[in-house]
Amino acid sequence: MKTIALVGPPGSGKSHRALLVSHEKSIPLIIDDGLLIKDNHIIAGISSKRQPTKIGAMKTAFFTDEKHAEEVKRKIREINPQKILILGTSKRMVNKICQRLELPEPSEIIYINEIATEEEIKAARRIRQKHGKHVIPAPTVEVKPRFSGLLIEPLPTIFKRRAESKKQRHFMVDQTIVQPTFNFYGSFFIASAAINQIISIAACSVEGVDKIYQIRTRTTAEGINISFLLSVNYGYYIPKLIQEVKEAVKNAVEHMTNLYVLEINVLVKKIAAEQ
Repeated sequence: MKTIALVGPPGSGKSHRALLVSHEKSIPLIIDDGLLIKDNHIIAGISSKRQPTKIGAMKTAFFTDEKHAEEVKRKIREINPQKILILGTSKRMVNKICQRLELPEPSEIIYINEIATEEEIKAARRIRQKHGKHVIPAPTVEVKPRFSGLLIEPLPTIFKRRAESKKQRHFMVDQTIVQPTFNFYGSFFIASAAINQIISIAACSVEGVDKIYQIRTRTTAEGINISFLLSVNYGYYIPKLIQEVKEAVKNAVEHMTNLYVLEINVLVKKIAAEQ
């Protein structure tokens, strides 16, 4: 197995350009901030960007937790790739990650200034310093379940390969911008009562719903589970109505809270005669 390192200072655009390097050099696996990524999918690991403190983020990026390291090692052994790309702020950091994951030290090191202009690196660092935003080289649909409650936005990117590449000059990838917990100015919390109100208003906005009651929610690191009872008006096709209610609730909760909705369970308890 050949290990390739992509090295650059924090906020210089390593994650943003990791997919470009992996495409150009046909590298199937990327290790970035605690995550193992294959073909634009997160297949193992824990992101350092989920950690509440910068110290916790550093420990996660270095795979200091045995269970975390073992999960990623097991997946790498299972895939047994010819090449793997590791992102780090220095050669020393990459070497430490290699030690933790029992990988060979890098036989090739790519520095960020070799694949990005000085202006691009400065722009990336300004965004990091001003807004605290980080890029994850995976699409939003992959990221959301692992980053429930954090600020997330999609980042479609068109890359232009370097002149020496024999492949198609331009290609598009879907990436994601997140604002990690440790970058917030203070903390924010959403009370259960507020979430219940969002659910109630969204459900009752659907034509055919009479009342909603007994709302229950359970929030975990992965997202939120929702259940409630409904009273619906007579004459509506119930399976279609329930689907519309689920969609309305899911869209409202995810849009207003950034929580990832894992499951919505609805029980129609009563049929009401319209007045």
